[in-house]
Amino acid sequence: MTSVSPALFGNRRKRHLDDSPLPPHLHAPQSRSRLRQRLCRWLPLPAEARSFAFDMGNYISNLPGGRPKDSGRGLLSRWFFASSDLTVATDEEAGTTMRVLRRRVTDSRKTALEAAKREKMPPYYREAHEAARRHDPRLEEIRSEVARELEKLAEIRRSDKAVEEDLFELFKPLTAEEENEVHDGFYGRGPSAKVLVLHEPSNIEISKEKFQCLRPGRWLNDEVINLYLELLKEREKREPKKFLKCHFFNTFFYKKIACGKNGYDYKSVKRWTTQRKLGYELIECDKIFVPVHKDVHWCLAIINMKEKTFQYLDSLGGMDHNVPRVLARYIAEEVKDKSNKVINTSLWHEELVDDIPLQRNGWDCGMFMLKYIDFHSRGLNLSFSQEHMEYFRERTAKEILRLRAD
Repeated sequence: MTSVSPALFGNRRKRHLDDSPLPPHLHAPQSRSRLRQRLCRWLPLPAEARSFAFDMGNYISNLPGGRPKDSGRGLLSRWFFASSDLTVATDEEAGTTMRVLRRRVTDSRKTALEAAKREKMPPYYREAHEAARRHDPRLEEIRSEVARELEKLAEIRRSDKAVEEDLFELFKPLTAEEENEVHDGFYGRGPSAKVLVLHEPSNIEISKEKFQCLRPGRWLNDEVINLYLELLKEREKREPKKFLKCHFFNTFFYKKIACGKNGYDYKSVKRWTTQRKLGYELIECDKIFVPVHKDVHWCLAIINMKEKTFQYLDSLGGMDHNVPRVLARYIAEEVKDKSNKVINTSLWHEELVDDIPLQRNGWDCGMFMLKYIDFHSRGLNLSFSQEHMEYFRERTAKEILRLRAD
């Protein structure tokens, strides 16, 4: 290995660490803070400024020109940050260690109040929206339309919920006790003339023989139909908000009014609907139900007072145009006689309701007619079929035995 002569390094300058300030382009040692670096660049500092115990505030205060009014803070601000205020904070725990915060500082109480005020201020978009709404009346119309649609939606939801509850009630299974009671009425021992039920308000009595028309495969008779219609009247009075305001004619009404020389006789039924008997007038009703017996077949006619229509429902899909014509003459005379008002029924519509459940045998027409009335009095669609007839017969029997329609 070749040795190197010390002479080659004779002119090499030794680096001495002294107390002279470092050139501005050199980095200060790691122990120096950024504040000291900047002070070294722009402000001539004494040698003792290297010490952490150096009091910068006293040094600035003793500069020529006297003590600044702001204790040196404004001078430092002008030196370092011309557009900002400067806060010099002292860490009490560390003694004299200083931190320089580059931020605008004013009265602390005022700053806190302004911050709280900013937090409470509404978002800018709300102010912009309000300003736009003041200049655009259409926005107010849209808001009203939205509110109306929301109300409709809420009403639909309430209606759907009510329909679900009604449908559950309409198909509620009989309890074991109720089934036993119905079975005993259908098949129990005892004389056929025995009276099972007496409805005192209408003076209708149902004997064991008449009650058995509700058994599967049998035609319904007038007594059972009329008693059930009386129970529907009482149900409406008991819960008027749950059901439509209806009038239920018995099975003899249409026979009476259609028995005249010309197929019409108002005088024969004029006293059936006095205010004293009913407590209301037919013009106040939503729907008026008229059972129609066609020899061996039951149909239903509805005078729909709200929609001004005459509806005809036949579980075999038939139509008798004479029935709506008779009822049109009747309701016009009835309203004029009882309410002293004139209605032009020639402008009303005659409707054959063909989208209805139909019977698929030769004996359930009466049961279909009663359930047409039951569902329509609730304001519901006819959501049943032939498969439900056996259940409806048992349910109707139970309601008649207990003299209460559910």
